[in-house]
Amino acid sequence: MLAAESLRRLAALVLSFCVLASGGTARAESPFAHWAAIVVAGDWHAHSGGPSEAFDNARRDVSKELVRIGFAPDNLRQFSVRPERYKDTTPGKTEPKGIYDALVALTAKAPDGCLFYFTSHGAPTGVVMDQSILPPGILGAMLDKTCGQRPTVVIISACFSGVFVPELGSDNRMVLTAARPDRTSFGCGEADKYPYFDDCFLQTTPQAKNFPNLGSQVQACVAAREIKEGMKPPSEPQLYIGPQLRPVLPLYAFPPPGVPKGG
Repeated sequence: MLAAESLRRLAALVLSFCVLASGGTARAESPFAHWAAIVVAGDWHAHSGGPSEAFDNARRDVSKELVRIGFAPDNLRQFSVRPERYKDTTPGKTEPKGIYDALVALTAKAPDGCLFYFTSHGAPTGVVMDQSILPPGILGAMLDKTCGQRPTVVIISACFSGVFVPELGSDNRMVLTAARPDRTSFGCGEADKYPYFDDCFLQTTPQAKNFPNLGSQVQACVAAREIKEGMKPPSEPQLYIGPQLRPVLPLYAFPPPGVPKGG
């Protein structure tokens, strides 16, 4: 079952939105104000082997967008393979222990839900994490121990990232991946600002109503971009929403474009 405290707080938020809709003037708190969020860049190389800022650009700007839709900055941590280069965002070092420790600390003070976003290269066995591979089983164990049964959104932007769906696709989770388990994704060149998938996430979030709606919009955006650029075979991003989360997650609404978040 979804965490009882998460459901209680969500019910209170829905009630506050109803009050506002009926003419109240108080600002509603964001439904993500008490969610823990981790955003990781797992590599700094292009597919050619040369240097690329694509993953760190995505890390930085995805984090900004999460704050815009209502995640509290104090409950969000960023990680980079080269953290010393990014004084403006002060990311931690991308490595398993640091990420796990951050999950432990954030979930202790932000009990309502979890978001985990990872952008990197991928392989059929997992995602690249600073010259090693983070397999689905290890990430699943980290999330089980920290996020537990609370609502959890996992987004993996990498080639072959569909391999994470069977391991992570539990009743209380949404899993969105950049590709099928047997397909590559695109946009990891030296000149790319973002991978295609991350670019679509950033383009569509301002128009999306909630995470399920965002997932379907990202899928459509990636398909259109790959057709435009002539990329084959299509990556086919995967979207899974667990049965317990499916009726609840749409209630965690994004702010409309141009409307400041609550908090």
